[in-house]
Amino acid sequence: MESIRERKKALRKSVTTRVKLLPGAYRAAASEQIVKQVLASDEYRTARRVFLYIGMPTEPDTAAIIEQAIKDGKDVYVPKCVSKTEMLAVRIRSTDDLAPGAYGIPEPVDCSETIGPDAIDLILVPCVSAWTDGRRLGHGAGYYDRFLVGNADKTLCLCFRKALSPDIPMDENDVLMHRVIFDPEQM
Repeated sequence: MESIRERKKALRKSVTTRVKLLPGAYRAAASEQIVKQVLASDEYRTARRVFLYIGMPTEPDTAAIIEQAIKDGKDVYVPKCVSKTEMLAVRIRSTDDLAPGAYGIPEPVDCSETIGPDAIDLILVPCVSAWTDGRRLGHGAGYYDRFLVGNADKTLCLCFRKALSPDIPMDENDVLMHRVIFDPEQM
């Protein structure tokens, strides 16, 4: 019988291949629709401190959310990988505060201002795939699952509709997302 780890690995590979084949125009339009939903959400509007990931090409783009959150006067934090198992939430005041870091993803250069997940009001979470019930398939390193322990109620997981999967396996380390946001069906 295939283990949960093996099932996750196979699903991760399948969805990543599928998303890479999606037209850039779809990814851009879908990202725009996801951004609109996030910015209109009660979770975003009431949040003072927001933790956002920097999107990779296979994920919804969060650049517009980061820019709007800064304009809205929110305290904006982004991930900084400091080891193979730990990431920090580091405050930025501009996207100019970022430079390529771990995995080629832009990260904060100055890490002098960090915050723990308990003090964050809203955490936007990336995924390879997710399902509408809050199950999430990450990239496999476990950074977010460790970071989110005890804070799942603050999460919005952003996912392209065409990356949604109803058969995401879960184990005892996986954190269920509060809500999954994806682009509308008519795209």
